[in-house]
Amino acid sequence: MATLVRPIERMRQSVGPFVRFFNGPFADMSLDPAVANFAVGNPQEMPIPAYVDALRTHLTPRDKDWFAYKQSEPRARAAVARSLSARTGIDWDPADVAMTNGGFAALAVALRAVLDPGDEVVFLTPPWFFYELLILAAGGEPVRVRLPAPGFEVDPTAIGAAISPRTRAVLLNSPHNPGGRVVPIETLRALGDTLESASRRAGRPIFLISDEPYNRIVFDGRQFHSPAEVYPRTITTYSYGKTLLAPGMRIGYLTVPPTMPDRDEFRDVVFVAQFATGYAFPNALLQHAIEDLERLSIDVGALERRRNRLVPALRALGYETTMPEGTFYVMVRAPIADDLAFADVLARHRILVLPGTVAEAPGWFRLSLTASDSMVSSALPGFAAALDEVSRG
Repeated sequence: MATLVRPIERMRQSVGPFVRFFNGPFADMSLDPAVANFAVGNPQEMPIPAYVDALRTHLTPRDKDWFAYKQSEPRARAAVARSLSARTGIDWDPADVAMTNGGFAALAVALRAVLDPGDEVVFLTPPWFFYELLILAAGGEPVRVRLPAPGFEVDPTAIGAAISPRTRAVLLNSPHNPGGRVVPIETLRALGDTLESASRRAGRPIFLISDEPYNRIVFDGRQFHSPAEVYPRTITTYSYGKTLLAPGMRIGYLTVPPTMPDRDEFRDVVFVAQFATGYAFPNALLQHAIEDLERLSIDVGALERRRNRLVPALRALGYETTMPEGTFYVMVRAPIADDLAFADVLARHRILVLPGTVAEAPGWFRLSLTASDSMVSSALPGFAAALDEVSRG
């Protein structure tokens, strides 16, 4: 008789490449100030002063309940709804906003709210590190649809082909980490039509979970569109950690548009799921400050300028790269088949990158534009030397 694999073992396997990298090369190098650290979207410079000021302003208690247990606080929900309404043109209801301790928790709650054991979730690969883990943790079965490099373009037909009678949700990430693609509104409409048809065939609705932590980090004057604008059963998840480049300060939300059917029931399910996920609400201080934080952003123009410097420089050296439309990330094809081995070569030149194998993109590596300008300057000779090293065998 075959031995059943425990759910926790499947989860452990799903994050194995991530754990090996972050407990190995990343841990060894990331704290060294002489290393040009492109590995993850962490800040490499001091926080936005206005962000610190906002926290300081709201730190002083104004009543005895200032730091009491918090759920989704009314003022925080209202601030989010105002922002969503302004950005999407949809009249968002604050009651449909669930505040969470980051986008990670928002995804976990969304999946727990909609999945029954064995339900399938279609997601796009290369993915964010933890999609498979979160699907498994919610009792679901992950189904991958590959985005072909280097374009990483979303194909509604390919997604439709992956949908089965067991599909309960499609998980979409735009702007896409790590590919940098911003999904255009025409593609979102086609995907919505695909999901409507598939829902009718299955006799039950398929949800679209739209993971949007980078929706304000777009370049070249592009406009981001959420699938919530065109598909009523969209669950939007968001993290402020990207826009504010403060990923250790955990606040985000999940929400649905006013066009979604059965919203009252869904609110109740989400509320229970937040408790079942380990009290997935943000802390008091961040909720008090969210009206101020909503108005803040890192300098997206500086990220764009860094992209416009880094990408042409790497291409001039002989590397193949993407030109991201949004997010923090540039994907670069490794000049040898083994991206892990090439990451080791770069490490010898004091450059820390994320090997593509960690993000289901073997043969590539990822660079974060949150690296400082001085890191870019110090790294370019190292990128040239690494390329020369492998070309000489």
